[in-house]
Amino acid sequence: MYNILVTGSKGQLGNEIQKLVSSYPSFNFIFTDVEELDITDVEQLDKFFIENKIDFVINCAAYTAVDKAETDRKLADLINVTAVKYLAEISKKFKITLIHISTDYIFNGRNYKPYVETDKPNPISYYGQTKLNGEIQIEKYAGNAIIIRTSWLYSGFGNNFVKTMIKYGNERDSLKVVADQVGTPTYAGDLAKAILEIIPKLKNINEIEIYNFSNEGAISWYDFAEAIMKLKNINCKIIPIESKDYPTPAPRPFYSILNKAKIKNDFGIEIPYWLDSLEKCLAELK
Repeated sequence: MYNILVTGSKGQLGNEIQKLVSSYPSFNFIFTDVEELDITDVEQLDKFFIENKIDFVINCAAYTAVDKAETDRKLADLINVTAVKYLAEISKKFKITLIHISTDYIFNGRNYKPYVETDKPNPISYYGQTKLNGEIQIEKYAGNAIIIRTSWLYSGFGNNFVKTMIKYGNERDSLKVVADQVGTPTYAGDLAKAILEIIPKLKNINEIEIYNFSNEGAISWYDFAEAIMKLKNINCKIIPIESKDYPTPAPRPFYSILNKAKIKNDFGIEIPYWLDSLEKCLAELK
């Protein structure tokens, strides 16, 4: 029986992990969010880990408001950097394996082929910089840890592109969506399943490893919006535009496809195609 602490359990990934509890009877889950455990409070963290025997920590907590992070820098730093440092230190102290979720936004998006784990990060937004700084804290202070970089996360929970498109698609005749940013959507349910599948294989890890995980395939945000409208039978015209025609406070990478060969080879997991996973998520949203 493994005792698994899940932080940020009310977010997209945390909620998807909660849906899978019954499928993993050998795991004892402890789900926390800021109300139960404030990971930015080092004393509270220490007390929690003394009182609870933990084998693995899945850190789903993150500041993810990409545009807001450009001005809300103090809070973004606190959650994405300082709290990650505390988790890294405490996991090393108690000999716990830490699983931390990072992002494709640590790259500048100027690559010409899918990013591998060893490619040099160069974030172009403050959010991306905080997530990279969080990775650096793990590499400095953790003992046994894996960092999983993902992209374009969506689910039936919280705020995300899929739910936004459905909402506006039902309210408007047309929507303008950028067509020159290319990446891969990731259904949080698939990421949750992958994490839980690899946990038993992490017990012997004595280092820090980085892995990429997204669904298979590559599309633009425009393609993604078109697929959502089609699958939901929403009569809303999607109009392709360039990023320069839709300026945002935080710049986005133009190309952020992740190479997933390492996680597939090391753990033998199968990764679903993005469209199949979108269909699954939309079926559950009904």
